[in-house]
Amino acid sequence: MPQLDPTWFISQFFWLCICFFTMLFLMSKIFIPKIKDILDQRQRKIDDYLLKASQIKEQAEASLKKYHEALAQANAQANLALEQSRKEMNDYIAKKQNELAQKLNTKLSEGEAQIKEAREKALKEVQSMSQQWAMDIVGKLELSQIKPDDIKQGIKNVVND
Repeated sequence: MPQLDPTWFISQFFWLCICFFTMLFLMSKIFIPKIKDILDQRQRKIDDYLLKASQIKEQAEASLKKYHEALAQANAQANLALEQSRKEMNDYIAKKQNELAQKLNTKLSEGEAQIKEAREKALKEVQSMSQQWAMDIVGKLELSQIKPDDIKQGIKNVVND
């Protein structure tokens, strides 16, 4: 084996040093800077992506906050509109109930007046019929001491009581 032959040690050591330092030089001046640039670019992209992600997260949180504020405001406006509508409906119902009560009171007054008028008319008819009958009965019984004015007065007293 030539590696173990001492006569070749110096030649092998020489070429080992040349290859090692050439490779070291090439690695330090060409390959490692390129790898470092690639790693730096990759790190910058990752940092940019993280920065963009944090900005997007902040925008999303701001949008969510605006959404919740808009939702709360819409709920408040809806509740206000609902309360206003409820109040308007209650006022409308109260107005209609008052109008209906007035109409019913008017109809009730008219009905009572008609009843009173009909009662008075009926009482007059009953009174006149009672007078007529009483006079017929007195005439048939031949009671001459009873006068028609007494009969009228007696019937009026009975009807008014």
